[in-house]
Amino acid sequence: IATDAAIGQEALNQLIDHAVNRSFNCITVDGDTSTNDSLILMATGQSGVAEIQANTPEYEQLRDAMTEVAILLAQAIVRDGEGATKFMTVKVEAGQDVEECRKVGYAIAHSPLVKTAFFASDPNLGRILAAIGYAGVADLDVSKLDLYLDDVWVARSGGRHPDYREEDGQRVMKQSEITVRVTLARGTETATIWTCDLSHDYVSINADYRS
Repeated sequence: IATDAAIGQEALNQLIDHAVNRSFNCITVDGDTSTNDSLILMATGQSGVAEIQANTPEYEQLRDAMTEVAILLAQAIVRDGEGATKFMTVKVEAGQDVEECRKVGYAIAHSPLVKTAFFASDPNLGRILAAIGYAGVADLDVSKLDLYLDDVWVARSGGRHPDYREEDGQRVMKQSEITVRVTLARGTETATIWTCDLSHDYVSINADYRS
């Protein structure tokens, strides 16, 4: 990513940390990280404007614009995942801190069983709830969990919502873009992870990668 603004080193470091922690550090296709994966932010200083310093209104404008671009680029990586047919947003809310929200989000997004269920448009809620349970969040009270697929409330207080209908869950799962929302009832922090499904083509593409 390049900008022609003039920006101090401290502000540059803060900017890239802010952007990547809300974009490239929030995506996964299959859980693997390539040794070639990298992000470089360059400030050329060719705009002729005064140097931007951290914690100023000008810095905040640049930070927000750069973060918006980074999010679009990061999501494009997921949408272009090998054999991907669906784009999923995993939102984890009401956590004690961002770290535990990200743990839960990544547990769902990394799960092969969850990802293949999405490919099959199978609303297998047990796979999602199981991923939340093994995410490694200490003293997580699963009896307080709520789970939504887009607008459909599928699990309440850790169990199947009494009004949930399988056809409603399947309707959402057939979409090309799906939001999974989990509320932990532990605090006020949130995190968002973006991922895709795992399809037959994923296996074919990666099995034949070197041949």
